[in-house]
Amino acid sequence: MKDKLKEENLLEIPKEGSVVEGEIVGKGRAAAYVDLGIFGTGIIFGREFYQAKDELKDLENGEKVSVKVVDIDGEDGYVELSRHEARKDMAWGVLEEKKENSETIKVKIEGANKGGLLTKLFGISSFLPSSQLSSDNYPHVEGGDRDEILQELQKLVGEELEVRILDLSKEDEKIILSEKIREIEKKEKALEEYEEGDVVEGKVTGIVDFGAFIKFGEGIEGLIHISELDWSLVSDPSNILEEGEKIEAKIIKIADGKVFLSLKALKEDPWKTIKEKHSKGDVIEGKVTKFVSFGSFVELNSGIQGLCHISEFGTKERMEAALEVGETYDFEILSIDADDHRLSLRLKD
Repeated sequence: MKDKLKEENLLEIPKEGSVVEGEIVGKGRAAAYVDLGIFGTGIIFGREFYQAKDELKDLENGEKVSVKVVDIDGEDGYVELSRHEARKDMAWGVLEEKKENSETIKVKIEGANKGGLLTKLFGISSFLPSSQLSSDNYPHVEGGDRDEILQELQKLVGEELEVRILDLSKEDEKIILSEKIREIEKKEKALEEYEEGDVVEGKVTGIVDFGAFIKFGEGIEGLIHISELDWSLVSDPSNILEEGEKIEAKIIKIADGKVFLSLKALKEDPWKTIKEKHSKGDVIEGKVTKFVSFGSFVELNSGIQGLCHISEFGTKERMEAALEVGETYDFEILSIDADDHRLSLRLKD
């Protein structure tokens, strides 16, 4: 009959791997039977039964159920079925839709490893890399010690997080989640209230060797680069700011969801008046702040940094013999370029 109907294009026989719907018509201790209409009776047994037994035991005869065809010509004429695989297939369809629509999903964290957090979506194992955690949950560990990172991540086990699907592959059974995407979009929306040139009040949330992080507004975090902390040369940001300190800063750039701030933009630019105070040939006092391969940086009382080029000494050894970092000497001004913030000096004999 099935062959006759198929020949007449009145019926398409279910293929192995396809998901079909049927009615529960009987259950045994290790099997469940599903009426597939004119296709006959299907059976869920063995491993497939035990994977879905908790759900199957609650189903009554006559209830509809979606199942996946495992073998169209099973033993004793039954079509072998899988409820577990059908649920997985349907779950992948839902997940693909949620990814496409950028939907936010709540997940409960079930475990952690050194790379991130483990959870499940519709029963499918999913991974949330630590790099995709929000700033509040990211494991800020000095030195990046992996064991300490794991300890911090384990504190999130049992917590509920709001995430979005970053990547998924049904073939590889891989789901990668991100808590960061939602935070970035929220931040971008909050940033719409600001523009370059605005002065904001915020709190120092972190100090690193290249600058300081400032949180302001509705959870927006910006960076003050070390070069924007002061007009003078700053070697250690912690000499200028303290964590937890409240400060005002100026927004100098907003790009790709990132905010760059400046402290020195709120201070008077000493280069604007340098030519009123000094000119070529003047002898001034300056403190040596740093040695570099091409010379030594010298700070004037006004906070301006000048350079005493290594050519004035001949070699690095002679420069280091003549000068000492932290000491003050008399220098002669060789040239001033206020526009490019350049001041050339020579040690006064």
